[in-house]
Amino acid sequence: MTRALQRLVHVACRELAIDADTRRYLQLVVTGKASMADMDEADLQKLLTRLKEKGFRVTATGKRKAAPRADLRYIHVLWRLLGEDGALDRPGRAGLNAFVRSRFAGKWASVPIDIDALQDAGQINDVTRALKDWCARRCIKTER
Repeated sequence: MTRALQRLVHVACRELAIDADTRRYLQLVVTGKASMADMDEADLQKLLTRLKEKGFRVTATGKRKAAPRADLRYIHVLWRLLGEDGALDRPGRAGLNAFVRSRFAGKWASVPIDIDALQDAGQINDVTRALKDWCARRCIKTER
């Protein structure tokens, strides 16, 4: 837990534009310790409380922003429907990316690491069509 708190302190300092020297001074003032390696969880919590007083806001973790394009968001919806139906071994984003790599690696010149990096309308259409066909075979109702 302390390592996660240390990372959160670094995120807070980056967002508040606090450089390393200023951060160490703040650590010394708040906890009496200049190094986070010497701090326990309570010390790190005190430091985070001070950073929150300076304006840092903790946002939800583990939740990615929505895909930048509507057609890519539709791919995510289709994948989620297949996951909810129990058709997938890996229902998350990693599973979707693995599906795209395995299904289209031989067809496309290059396959992006992440589905949201797709730009080519033809490639997006290929993925959409494959997922819609899979949904149709599973008798899942799609709205497009």
